[in-house]
Amino acid sequence: MKRNIKTFAAAAMVLVLMLTLAACGSKNEDEGGKPTIRIGSKDFTENLVVGELYALALENAGYKVDRVFNIAGSVIHTSLINKEIDLYPEYTGTGLLSILKLPLMTDPDEVYNTVKKAYEEQFQATWLNYSKANDGAGLVVRTAVSKELGITTISDLQKHAAELRFASQGEVDQREDGIPMLEKVYGPLKWKSSKVYDNSLKYEVLSNDEADVAPAYTTEGMLANTDEFTLLEDDKQVWPPYNLAPVVRDEILNANPDIAEAINKVSAALDTQTITALNAKVDVDKEEYEDVAKEFYDSIK
Repeated sequence: MKRNIKTFAAAAMVLVLMLTLAACGSKNEDEGGKPTIRIGSKDFTENLVVGELYALALENAGYKVDRVFNIAGSVIHTSLINKEIDLYPEYTGTGLLSILKLPLMTDPDEVYNTVKKAYEEQFQATWLNYSKANDGAGLVVRTAVSKELGITTISDLQKHAAELRFASQGEVDQREDGIPMLEKVYGPLKWKSSKVYDNSLKYEVLSNDEADVAPAYTTEGMLANTDEFTLLEDDKQVWPPYNLAPVVRDEILNANPDIAEAINKVSAALDTQTITALNAKVDVDKEEYEDVAKEFYDSIK
């Protein structure tokens, strides 16, 4: 019995010592550890994937992260300025045209440098390195047509427009930054036929050989299927660039400058083809965006 009492007492002392050490460790981590960073994202696949990549990068650098995801695109900039989030993935074209209301530019470096300077002056926020991933406007053709007629650029397309059926989305024919902007630079696009379809049906329409050409966004997941769909090069750079980049509040960046290195590593690994493939895994293959981001981050860290 005495042996049992001694054993219990010894075990209790060990437990107390372990709890004390654990408490000391937690205290030191709180005092000397890194702060929690609140990462935002917009409410669509690509932004969720990239926001998760930023989160994984910061966690790998020793930060705690609060994921404040699925914020409406119309309010996420305000969330940053109001200090409700600390950083999020944004697009250079959105910063230029939607936030700053500046005139359209098409050179990626010029757009980036313009928004970077303006954000620092007006919003005390910094654009870290921008990636090659460009989620802008584009045109997609059936790959069979691309191969048959030798169409890989919008200049090629303009020469063959009279042989092609256009799957319009209505407003693209009228919007200043749609077909009218293309025709000013490339020349008239006099289609063989033009019919309006809902945007959600365009790839089905192309697959069913009901049309040859359709408007697209350049990182849509369906574009990963290059056997069926070919994204045309905007060889005269008519449309503005929408390169992905992290935007972070200066207050957070100045206090934690190593954030830049961790997240810039993500930007360096992203280009249009890569982000399209990641989008396809979520939107076409129906994988969870967290799993897709984790697999990709593990391949680049």
